[in-house]
Amino acid sequence: MIFDAIIIGSGFGGAVAACRIAEAGQRVLVLERGRRWSPDDYPRGPDDDWIFDVDEPEEQNGWIDLRFLDDMWVAQGAGVGGGSLIYANVSIDAPKEAFESGWPSQITFAEMAPYYARVAAMLKPEVIPDNQLTPRYTLMRDAAAAIGEEKRLRKLELAVSFDPEGTFPESRPESEVATRSFENAFGRKQGYCVHAGNCDIGCKAQAKNTLDLNYLAVAEEKGAEIRPLAMVSHIVAEGRHYAVVYHEIGNGKRRERVVRTRHVFLAAGSLGSTELLFRSRDLFASLPKVSPALGSNWSSNGDFLTPAFYDDRTLSPTLGPTITAAIDFLDGKDGGARYFVEDGGFPDALGNAIRAGAKQGRMRPGSNFLKMLAGLAYDGDTLENMMPWFGQAVDGGDGRLYYGRDWLRPWRRRLKLDWNVKRSERGIGRLIAAHERLSAATGGTPQVPPTWTVLRNLVTPHPLGGCGMAASSAAGTIDHAGEVFGHPGLYVVDGAAVPRPIGLNPSKTIAALAERTLDIMLRK
Repeated sequence: MIFDAIIIGSGFGGAVAACRIAEAGQRVLVLERGRRWSPDDYPRGPDDDWIFDVDEPEEQNGWIDLRFLDDMWVAQGAGVGGGSLIYANVSIDAPKEAFESGWPSQITFAEMAPYYARVAAMLKPEVIPDNQLTPRYTLMRDAAAAIGEEKRLRKLELAVSFDPEGTFPESRPESEVATRSFENAFGRKQGYCVHAGNCDIGCKAQAKNTLDLNYLAVAEEKGAEIRPLAMVSHIVAEGRHYAVVYHEIGNGKRRERVVRTRHVFLAAGSLGSTELLFRSRDLFASLPKVSPALGSNWSSNGDFLTPAFYDDRTLSPTLGPTITAAIDFLDGKDGGARYFVEDGGFPDALGNAIRAGAKQGRMRPGSNFLKMLAGLAYDGDTLENMMPWFGQAVDGGDGRLYYGRDWLRPWRRRLKLDWNVKRSERGIGRLIAAHERLSAATGGTPQVPPTWTVLRNLVTPHPLGGCGMAASSAAGTIDHAGEVFGHPGLYVVDGAAVPRPIGLNPSKTIAALAERTLDIMLRK
């Protein structure tokens, strides 16, 4: 069978492509390297399947892919739903300023508006209700007021379903499962947020509007086929068609398969899509016309987290949605730097491990006694007085991904990064200074991590670029409609397509760009 479209990846770009092409009545195949996860098997305990290893995916195909590239840790989701499985629910438009430079002339704030609206209609974002505000939100409000910037505070739209009758819990919920459920507009059962704080490791309440509950649900309803544990090796141009070579992975084995199509949509993420094009062009010589600009203008999107500790505030960072609000400095009025301060949160790792161990019988002889001791020693939030100040900044946006030899195994080649921290210090430094200022204004003690102060290392869950949009192949890899220069019918529809940092959470922008690409492609 020759498919009308093969989509590689099922995150914010791939899910959009699968949905829209399937709705058009075409034959769609989605190849997803990760598993199809369900609430019953989201990882919780230390022995669960956490890591996706790109070198041995047949052995380790867990929840998250962590890569270290030239002073940069990059975190990516692995599973049906892609990055929506691990992101912090934020679904917001990029501001007008983000489109004023660095894009092809066709991509403007006005041009993107209807596509942002399409994404909102599918993901149905909400702001956190006033009757469910977290202590971290209250601190954000107090901090903005303390520095005279109340007008910059804004609740963020979250792809989360909140119970209008709900309240913020006084203590950790006894169960992560929702107490009230409903059927969403796409025929999938969901629940309302119970504030369990596990947004990044799988919402067992199904309150998080992950892509498998909307875009992918529609795609499958319309006939799209999704093949999990299918890791693509490379793409081959064959006249007017493409062959996609992939491996079925799992149970310690790989089996090579080949499928063919008229259109390929790369949606494997900033690292994944860029690496596939490098491998196809340089290792297999099967996409020879890919631009020499491939890999350029890569950005970490300026992500940074600064913990601050308070003597007189209970902040409970392991309860509630991971992020709820922002103090917006993207207008550049702080010395020209542009950044977006957010409240942070994180899963209750210790509590999850204790509960998972108890549930799965991992407390060996004397388990009841050990469970009692664990309960006494663990009060439900070991870092209750800590505020994880988070945010993004417009960084240098000038990193370069390339395909080079592994220094430990020089006979192997892999994706590598040339990234100069000095070109990004100004924007990230202003974000950190804002964290310190906001902490001090509210009685907190910030502790900027030594990974930055000493090592200048960063962590990003929002990598952008590598296959950036441009006016010509001399400047980028794809055109304004997402099509790869020199290879008609081959598209990039994920974070790799974004040609510059945008300084805030990019998921909605990625999805909106994909909506635009599909709109143009299906009208041809």
